[in-house]
Amino acid sequence: MEFTKEMEAARRLAEARLGTFFPGGGLAEAMRYSLMAGGKRIRPILTMKFCEAAGGTMEEALDFACGVEMLHTYSLIHDDLPCMDDDGLRRGRPTNHIVYGECTATLAGDALQAAAFQTVLSAGGTWRHGGGAAKALAANILAEAAGLEGMCGGQYRDTLPGEAPRTAEDLTEINDRKTGALLRAACMMGVAASMGRRAVDDACMEAAKDYATNLGLAFQIQDDILDETATAEALGKPIGSDAANNKTTYLTLLGREACSALVLRYTEQAKAALDGGVWPGGTEFLRTLADSLAVRRS
Repeated sequence: MEFTKEMEAARRLAEARLGTFFPGGGLAEAMRYSLMAGGKRIRPILTMKFCEAAGGTMEEALDFACGVEMLHTYSLIHDDLPCMDDDGLRRGRPTNHIVYGECTATLAGDALQAAAFQTVLSAGGTWRHGGGAAKALAANILAEAAGLEGMCGGQYRDTLPGEAPRTAEDLTEINDRKTGALLRAACMMGVAASMGRRAVDDACMEAAKDYATNLGLAFQIQDDILDETATAEALGKPIGSDAANNKTTYLTLLGREACSALVLRYTEQAKAALDGGVWPGGTEFLRTLADSLAVRRS
């Protein structure tokens, strides 16, 4: 019950701050449509809670968290476009390009990506350790997650004709970029935000990175399971699209039983990774969050 309260408090904090961005009509309206479409807000919550675990407060990481969510939202808008996944439903609502058209949706994604970095680089804070270094470090982490070695590189590999992954290892390499990269950024940026109170501990950075890598793999495998077993109402997006598009997934490669076992294995590895750092604020929430994502149904 305490975890649920903490989760909801963090989600509300992120939601309230996100709601202050992009008032008005036109392109701003299209950006806001997707940014405020709901969702679990897992990435901003991770950013704030890693800051808290590292000795800071959730509020100190809030704008870093919002930057991560803006970047995530941009990627979803572009993923849904006809040239990518061609999806018409996201979080229970028509996708951005269905409502505003492909041109505006593309620009909304582009503008959200730019806004993500602007939000991170203009974040307030005391930053007693290293002046503005925390903001520069966070922006660099986010850029790496977004680019060639991160989401864009993974998406490119995933969309190449005739280059479908043939093994679980191939699939892991793609998903580690598409899903894992931004989760890593969220967690590591939370540690960077704690620079307002303490010098960054390299061991905490490495632990956050390893936690997120394993969490991302567990998350993606559970996604593959849900794409076959859940309902569109529960997920808020179409189901069965992987099978309809003859897309290789962990489920098609390994089967349901092996996938469920892998979700649990990666979850345990994520929690164990936290042991590599010293966390003044504790890690109980982060461990429980990993367990909750392993058994999610939406």
